[in-house]
Amino acid sequence: MKLPMLSADDKLAEIRRLYFSTTRETIQRDLEKALDLLKSMATEEERERATVYMEGMAQMRSDWSRRKKPGRRGRN
Repeated sequence: MKLPMLSADDKLAEIRRLYFSTTRETIQRDLEKALDLLKSMATEEERERATVYMEGMAQMRSDWSRRKKPGRRGRN
């Protein structure tokens, strides 16, 4: 995937937009795009600014991918 030349602030803004707009159906694609943007950031300082959004998206993916276990109803 080719990314246009974006400033560090533009990349962070796109990661933030992905974070707030992702859904259960789009989380994998959105997280992959956010990772591509993160990898393209030039400095560790720039990447640190995106950490909260990346961690949040990873947590959403984890939460949404858990399968619900059948509940136990009361015993007789």
